[in-house]
Amino acid sequence: MGLMNALYVGVSGLTTSPNALNATAHNLTNAETPGYVRQQTLMTDFGYSNAGRNNISSFQIGLGTDTQVVRQVRDMFLDQSYRRESGRQGFYAAQFEAADEMQEVMGELEGVQFQNSIKEFWVTLQELAKEPDSIVNRATLIQDAVTFVQHAETIFEQIQTYQVDLNSQIQSKTDRINEIGDRIHELNNKISFYECNKREHANDLRDERNQLLDELGGLIEIRYKEEIDGKVTVRAESVPFVTEDLVFHMSTRFISEDSEMLVPYWPSYGNAEVFHFDRSPNSVDDTDIGSLKGIVMARGRKVGKFTDIPKAPLREDYPDEVTYEEAKDRFSVEAKKYNKDIKDSVVMATQAQFDQLIHGIVTTINDILCPNKEVMLESGKVVKILDEEKAGVGMDADKTMGVELFSRKSMSRYQESQKVTFADGSTGWVRIYNEEDPSDNYSLYTLGEIEVNPEIMKDRSKIPLSKNTNTGDFDIDVAADILSAWQADFATLNPNELSYNNFNNYYTALIGELGTRGEKYRTIAETQEAMTNSIDNRRLEVMAVSTDEELTHLIKYQHAYNASARYVNVVSEMLESLITALGA
Repeated sequence: MGLMNALYVGVSGLTTSPNALNATAHNLTNAETPGYVRQQTLMTDFGYSNAGRNNISSFQIGLGTDTQVVRQVRDMFLDQSYRRESGRQGFYAAQFEAADEMQEVMGELEGVQFQNSIKEFWVTLQELAKEPDSIVNRATLIQDAVTFVQHAETIFEQIQTYQVDLNSQIQSKTDRINEIGDRIHELNNKISFYECNKREHANDLRDERNQLLDELGGLIEIRYKEEIDGKVTVRAESVPFVTEDLVFHMSTRFISEDSEMLVPYWPSYGNAEVFHFDRSPNSVDDTDIGSLKGIVMARGRKVGKFTDIPKAPLREDYPDEVTYEEAKDRFSVEAKKYNKDIKDSVVMATQAQFDQLIHGIVTTINDILCPNKEVMLESGKVVKILDEEKAGVGMDADKTMGVELFSRKSMSRYQESQKVTFADGSTGWVRIYNEEDPSDNYSLYTLGEIEVNPEIMKDRSKIPLSKNTNTGDFDIDVAADILSAWQADFATLNPNELSYNNFNNYYTALIGELGTRGEKYRTIAETQEAMTNSIDNRRLEVMAVSTDEELTHLIKYQHAYNASARYVNVVSEMLESLITALGA
């Protein structure tokens, strides 16, 4: 090997060692920088020159060393696992937060418990049954009824307020997702520009991009891959989000003109909604990923009502097997709809179950005070009318009949008295009951539309607790029927339950289910958090900077630089000696 070639070998060492020293110094400087990934300098042979051949092999002379690449040290499989599991943790954390908020609103964690209002109302009904003629008991009944309705309305309004307030979180997370997409696209272009020579790696820019992918994975379900030019393309919820050239933003809109619920959607994909809830969240299908999806699912798409909970048909309510089987088929369809639209939303399910309880109490008491019966009119139409034979009357001078305790704000219980012709040809004056219509919220005995009857508020003597016999006797059976109905089973929590509950047990079951649900979400969220932290710790083992190790590398590369310098000095001295000898 010529001395000049030997000089080039030494110079290559002087060139590559500083590169390694710079990378080591960069690692040490950023050892505490969040998201920084340690960099590693890989060296390779610069090349060889052929000096000749023999019968066995060729003779090659090494030309020194070269810097192959300064690379990041990270595990892409751990990155994928971390982003998937952090997204799952975000989903269940959002669900738990909603369940925890529902318990707090109910007052079961702190504050005034709604269960106390139910118990006080029950005690008042018992006292009224003992002395139905007591003005004090009647006044207490009205007072407790007002308290009961006001407390229920307050709880329901707080749930609705929380439900609407979740819109701000949805909007905030949607905006952040778009910001991340724009920044990833910007970083893609910069990284591609810096790495176009296929020699350099824009490692610091890649660190920032990976941090953004970590954050994005917690917000929404993503799939991504790095293209040959260094750009990363991202699919969010199975549609392209960041491509090599564009970012497809998501936006938000109200579900309908009369809705207060925001939902994310894709303007670039036919205005399709981002999330589809055809399947219950599960880890097998990866349908339980992303805090944004968790918030949207927990909030639901509307205000839950008692009408959302279908009731299983009872055989005794149907005259023949055919109609009973038809009712069961209808129930099956409605139950599937409930499980698809309501069950997985902790807010909507709580609203519907709570409203069912209030509706049950209100209508049960009203139907006993103002009983109805079905009659067929001449036209063949079946209507409900006030059953004047069974109805009680008030203590007032007019012996008022048909005054309910709880009324609808926008619709009276009965139509004005009118003369009708019955199916048998007879006629009579009746008061037709204004039926509840699920499509008309104003016709329902539902929270937001219930109040204590203003007529009774003005004159408590109109509570129909007297017998309809013109004797002035009090009807003990009416109060007894209310107590009996209160203790009777009236509904299940949802169509998936088999056990019926009375009013007291129903509320206990509601809170119990809510607590169980919250505990389930809390457990899953904490398990996911532990798993995410474990994966992140494994990532740190690979990509975190060890100052001790870097100091070792620093000493190694310093020695390598010094050795190259000494080698160049030796070759230089040899050349000097040779030139001096030739000159002599």
